[in-house]
Amino acid sequence: MKILVIGDVVGETGRNIIRDVLPSLKEEEGIDFVIANGENSAGGSGITSKITQELFAYGVNVITTGDHIWNRKEVLQFIDREPKLLRPANYPEGVPGQGSVVVSTLNNVKVGVINLVGRIFMKPLECPFRIAEEEIKKISRETKNIIVDIHAEATSEKIALGYFLDGKVSAVIGTHTHVQTADEKILSRGTAYITDIGMSGSSISVLGREVEPIIKRFLTGMPARFGVAKENPTLSGVIIEINSETGKATKIQRIVKGQETITPSRDD
Repeated sequence: MKILVIGDVVGETGRNIIRDVLPSLKEEEGIDFVIANGENSAGGSGITSKITQELFAYGVNVITTGDHIWNRKEVLQFIDREPKLLRPANYPEGVPGQGSVVVSTLNNVKVGVINLVGRIFMKPLECPFRIAEEEIKKISRETKNIIVDIHAEATSEKIALGYFLDGKVSAVIGTHTHVQTADEKILSRGTAYITDIGMSGSSISVLGREVEPIIKRFLTGMPARFGVAKENPTLSGVIIEINSETGKATKIQRIVKGQETITPSRDD
């Protein structure tokens, strides 16, 4: 079984590259299941009901999120009706939505997805390590094929979680920093791991946002509006191959689709 996990979708630019690239990518690579982190898909921050349905229509099976899940207040009105739109599982009890789900592929293979958010340099929530164990215990009654999206700032926290869950899940996939790392590997007990899969958005940007306003902010310290960049749309992520009988990963491959190699010069 092949699972594609797409990095943080940034605004319309990120959504459009998924629309344009995903159908052919699924066919070429024989993808069985698609997960995308959508917490920045609405104007670069948050997600709406319309965009949720848009991503599903493009071929995404499950949408994960992170610390920006509540930035569009309307999400509170529909997240309970969208079981395949996840919020981090380590929010306290009583928060709307859910942090995990089990969904079947077209071949009737069940895939479990768990969404977590880190605590280092981020708002403190419940322990992602302990919550992961609780979610795995629940999901493993239905399937051994489990993918974890750990949306976190600190590389150490992501790496530690990868080793902590090695052999308990099929993959631990890092999101949030928008910069793809080159440390993909299969851990010793059969869990695929990467610290961050990058983003889907403009490759000529600062984390998906327009360059000049952010440079100005760094130079002056003054507030500025960070619009979503549009040049060179790029889809980043990983393809994970899993033995669906055992839930063990056999391969993890980084992908970047749509990126051009020439960067336009700036006017100094």
